[in-house]
Amino acid sequence: MKMKKYNASSIPEAMKLVRADLGDDAVILNSKVVVTKKLFGLVKKKSFEVVAGIDTMEPSSTAPTPASMPMIPAKKENASLLEITNAVQAKIQHAQPKQEITLQDESGMSEELRKEIADLKSLMQSMHKKATQAQYPDELLSFIEYLRQQELNEELITTIGDELFAHFNEASEINFSQCKLITKNLLRKKLEGLPIAGLSYERKYINVLGPTGVGKTTTIAKMAARAVLEKKKKIGFITTDTYRIAAIEQLKTYAGLLQAPVEIAYNSTDYEQAVQRLSHLDLVFIDTAGRNYKEAKYVDDLQRLIQFDDQAESFLVLAMTAKERDMTNIIEQFKSVPIEKFIFTKIDETNSIGTMINLMIKYNKGLAYYTNGQEVPEDIEEADLEAVLNMFFQGEEK
Repeated sequence: MKMKKYNASSIPEAMKLVRADLGDDAVILNSKVVVTKKLFGLVKKKSFEVVAGIDTMEPSSTAPTPASMPMIPAKKENASLLEITNAVQAKIQHAQPKQEITLQDESGMSEELRKEIADLKSLMQSMHKKATQAQYPDELLSFIEYLRQQELNEELITTIGDELFAHFNEASEINFSQCKLITKNLLRKKLEGLPIAGLSYERKYINVLGPTGVGKTTTIAKMAARAVLEKKKKIGFITTDTYRIAAIEQLKTYAGLLQAPVEIAYNSTDYEQAVQRLSHLDLVFIDTAGRNYKEAKYVDDLQRLIQFDDQAESFLVLAMTAKERDMTNIIEQFKSVPIEKFIFTKIDETNSIGTMINLMIKYNKGLAYYTNGQEVPEDIEEADLEAVLNMFFQGEEK
């Protein structure tokens, strides 16, 4: 193998030198940051050193057989993006000789091949991210790591990193407080168009939806108590959670304290009759059954039972202790339901709220409340944009 060392002011510049000298088949073997000191150490200059190589062996004239199909490079950092891309394309062509399939068209592949290609795409994105972030000054890298600890998604982190990098080039010095201010302004722009507030009090029926274990019944009690104590509203409850006797008893207990009626709906007929009996009230809170809503049939059952019309305001309750992937799956199942805003519970049980921001931006949904304990009605906060942004940086002071 022929190897050569290159120095440049940035990784992209180094890649241009490698491509111009060794061609597209070159492989990156190593890269590092080099700091040169001048004027007795008073001035530091940063550059990037890249070691690249190219295989000089003559290609074999033997025709390829199934046993000698193109191999995908091992998952290591010295594999070039072009090498990986070409290998993926070659593997697809051998696996599907009669179909024209590109990286964007993965239909008809085996599950094993699909997973392998997905892993390689992830590797390519990771390599691109590392190459991009290698350009960031050291002062920014610790802040980028803080954003990751807050579980902000990589797309947002890249956007923020680029914004900070641009600002850094214009400023003589940048610190954590400046990074925080710029990040808050950027997140504010992405969130300020979303509805962030509690109940509107303009619609009678309050549908509270969500999977099992997120604390829907307790959250409903907190919302209802505020409506009674702060807004002097006459309220009632309908529960469709007939799968758990304890849930019905819990709601009856809260209703008794608020002197509010409770109706139990086992089917759509019961629900319609309950709505008629509570029609004289200002607000009716509907407590739905906690089910595994990753299964579409449960969402369908819910839509057949409950009315989602212009008289109803619907909220999806999610627990901050859950994995973002699981929450995403649940939200996807509820796409056919007119969800107004999210409610996030158990926020006191986590040290990061990046997932909350990720989901609001991704699904263009607002935020109504977040809960921070079990006490009723105290441990619930009506959402406020500035409060959410401040909470994101809670405990970050250095």
